[in-house]
Amino acid sequence: MTGEIFRDAWGIPHLRANGARELARVQGRVTALDRAWQLEVERHRAQGTSASFLGAEVLPWDRFVRRARLDDTARRCFAELERRDPETAAWVRAYVDGVNEGLTEGARRTPEFARTGLAPGRWEPWTPLGVWLAVHILFAGFPAKLWREQVVRHLGADAVKLFATDGPGTSGSNGWLVSGERTVTGHAIIAGDPHRFIEEPGVYQQIHLSCPEFDVVGLAVPGIPGIAHFGHTGTVAWAITNAMADYQDLYRERLRRTGAGVEALGPDGVWRRASRHIEVVEVAGEEPVEVEVIETERGPVIIGGPDGLPGGSGGSGGSGGSGGSADGLQEGFSSGLLDAFPDTPQADLDDGALLAVALRYPPRVTGDLGFSALLPLLRARRVADVDRAVELWAEPVNVVQAADTEGGLLHRVAGKVPVRAEANRVRLVPAWEPGHDWQGWRETPRGGLTDGVAAMANQRGLATPLGVEFAPPHRADRITELLGEKEHWSAADMPAIHMDTQLASATPLLDLLRSVDTLTPEAARIRRTLLAWDRRMDASSEAAAVYAAVRGAVVRRLAAQPAFTALSAPPAYPEVLLPWLSLVPRVGFALEHLLRAPELYGIDRAETVRAAVEEVAAAPQPTGTWGDTHRLAPWRARATTTPYDEPALSGDHDCVLCTSAVPGLTDLSARGPAARYVWDLADREASRWVVPLGASGIPGSPHHRDQLPLWLKGDLAPVVTDFTQLEKESDV
Repeated sequence: MTGEIFRDAWGIPHLRANGARELARVQGRVTALDRAWQLEVERHRAQGTSASFLGAEVLPWDRFVRRARLDDTARRCFAELERRDPETAAWVRAYVDGVNEGLTEGARRTPEFARTGLAPGRWEPWTPLGVWLAVHILFAGFPAKLWREQVVRHLGADAVKLFATDGPGTSGSNGWLVSGERTVTGHAIIAGDPHRFIEEPGVYQQIHLSCPEFDVVGLAVPGIPGIAHFGHTGTVAWAITNAMADYQDLYRERLRRTGAGVEALGPDGVWRRASRHIEVVEVAGEEPVEVEVIETERGPVIIGGPDGLPGGSGGSGGSGGSGGSADGLQEGFSSGLLDAFPDTPQADLDDGALLAVALRYPPRVTGDLGFSALLPLLRARRVADVDRAVELWAEPVNVVQAADTEGGLLHRVAGKVPVRAEANRVRLVPAWEPGHDWQGWRETPRGGLTDGVAAMANQRGLATPLGVEFAPPHRADRITELLGEKEHWSAADMPAIHMDTQLASATPLLDLLRSVDTLTPEAARIRRTLLAWDRRMDASSEAAAVYAAVRGAVVRRLAAQPAFTALSAPPAYPEVLLPWLSLVPRVGFALEHLLRAPELYGIDRAETVRAAVEEVAAAPQPTGTWGDTHRLAPWRARATTTPYDEPALSGDHDCVLCTSAVPGLTDLSARGPAARYVWDLADREASRWVVPLGASGIPGSPHHRDQLPLWLKGDLAPVVTDFTQLEKESDV
């Protein structure tokens, strides 16, 4: 016997084996049994083969993955892992062996395979690395550089700061560390919630891994061995938030076809051969599609090619006016922004200069994805061990918080951020001009605690030197404020912070509303309601629903202003990148900046708010409560045959309870807390956790959605680590 599988009352797998490698095999096996459909979807997404069974609607993703060379990068990174760290490579292979052992049985249990006609495939040793790449390739938000380029082209450089805010899917996570001096036990507590798209099955897997070398509970990413982001070994615990660092660059490329293939113009003025080949993407129910894959010395070409963009770049336009001063709007944006857009010649912004764009990202350059950190994290006993482990981290770039039972604390950034010109960080740069190469790696900052606490919520702070755009400070400020309300905290106190619904970002709109008069009686009633509102986005709140309706109307009216017309037409970029270039969400998430700017292209913002209130007042249906429209909308690779009445949600994008709607577009929430955790260093058994749905990825399983009621109420499930309290499922 080399392994055992146990379950707790929530169906969470607790695994025990004779050694680390055997344990990795059992982890792969149980993940395949519980999450076979999810694993196979992620494998195909990482390879760019998902259209073969999901159809043409996912073809844009497969095109992007092929052109960005994710599968080839994963192969390179695994080969380098085998060369540099054969122990970890063998450990990854053992996990893959376990996945392959369990996939057939897992597929038999999961109805999606029969519905789509998909047969379980075979995982290769590099597949976990490919899954990690595919999950995180858009995490740093490099498409935001395309948006900034559009704004500069049409409105001028001053306008970029008006729209400065986090892009789709990149922020919302919370994490806080409370030192022993501020807890009832005298030992530290770490708590928080990673914010991602809510998927079914979930993006995090609660798991317990035990062998003679280590005993760790935490949140794993299905398809990846070990516990990367959130773990507790009994003597040390760690957690992360997205640092909002910028570590991916976009290069405008000049390409030309020759008899031998494709050439790219380099910074030395010399045309050099680019690699080129054709890949074929199978599409269910349709003819296969050919994809031309080109890579220059900068990186893979992900937009356009030697023949340009399909249908042009979306219009070149003029540089626009200089109205809309952004004085005082540095919050959440690099102070070096304007320096990175110095009187750019229009020739560098026209369609011809945007014929092709190459992506440069660290694993493609180094062959290192940071997997060498995973085993040392499991073996960690003290904060110093976690610190040494995350020195090996690559991407995504994270803020790490850790604490141990001896009082050790850690608060630092981990990951690879290249040293390069400021322009690279904020915009597309010309590949044919010198000065845009990478010159090594940035030193990652370290920080301390203030009054015994440290709160991170993707805001400007510890990681400021490494990033460009950050989340507004509201969530971090609110967490700090709440932690200051009493001197000593317990693990049981933390869910109240998880669930806080105060919306500080409502202030600018309400301030404008206060100045509005000459309203119809119903609009005046709405005004009175909102000015008396407690600014909490509770699902049961009628006032929160009214605020959301008015906010949405303001966003749509601002987006429809003639000053922004040129930004409303999406460029001819790949469909995968277009969410970052959509005007209404950009206005919605930047609404604070737009309403606070000293001047906004002559737009009468008070009148815009007045008209929005009248629009809501004239609506034929009453607004109801916030939870009537703010409901969970989890992503599924394939529509379920079981209709779910998805629940009402409290919270909003800038609340600590960050359940993100898209103002002006939808109140539905596709993003939110993908897990919640409380790590207690006094007693691991006092720790708590929860995921949005359940431990099982099999529809109809008792544990498919059994944690949803807990997640909705803010309750947490107990962390159980005593195997005598668990039910044994099988030997492996």
